[in-house]
Amino acid sequence: MDLKRVKKEAAELSNDSDSAGVSAKPMDEDMKRWKGTISGPKDTPYDGGTFVIDIELTSSYPFEPPKMKFDTRVWHPNVSSQTGAICLDILKKEWSPALTIKTALISVQALLAAPEPDDPQDGVVAKEYLGDFEKWKKTARLWTEQYAMASADTQILAPLLEMGFSEEQVIACPARPLSCSLGSAPRSSVQLARKYEIEADCGTHSDAPTDWSWARRHGKHCAMQVVT
Repeated sequence: MDLKRVKKEAAELSNDSDSAGVSAKPMDEDMKRWKGTISGPKDTPYDGGTFVIDIELTSSYPFEPPKMKFDTRVWHPNVSSQTGAICLDILKKEWSPALTIKTALISVQALLAAPEPDDPQDGVVAKEYLGDFEKWKKTARLWTEQYAMASADTQILAPLLEMGFSEEQVIACPARPLSCSLGSAPRSSVQLARKYEIEADCGTHSDAPTDWSWARRHGKHCAMQVVT
């Protein structure tokens, strides 16, 4: 990873925060894991919402695209309603090293305003978009009001706070909070947290516990990785 380039992007994003309706900042010292935000485009069902984007930079960045997915649930043909995965060409084969984290976020924001249902990530949402547009628009708006109207910080913290961890614990280790000091968190949560770390890449794991109620409420079928 070109660390000099990444630091420059971080500085520019910090100085130009939210001027285009997008923002991003690194969440750990090695600057591989970031959190971004996108303001919902005006005159769309997403207007007024703030959508949190999980960003991971590979060791080959900027010659490989950043890995991005929605943390905030969104009803959109090109975004998985379950995992937040995004179908967008510049995050795949159309990526260029000339692009940046900021321009990628702006492209995701543009995708919110102009869905491409003929090349969907979520077939159920795309089918509704094409077959009953008014119903799709109503559902997209409902999801925006339900999931994207809270502040970005609240959206990021909410799942862990629901598990019983304090805000101080989560803020102290934002990238991997469950691996940090667990203090006075409930014993049941401590036991689970010591055994599993919730990863950004969604999927399934044969050893995943079945009682992650907060994960189900947030629509995430999260891969679990044993913490050594």
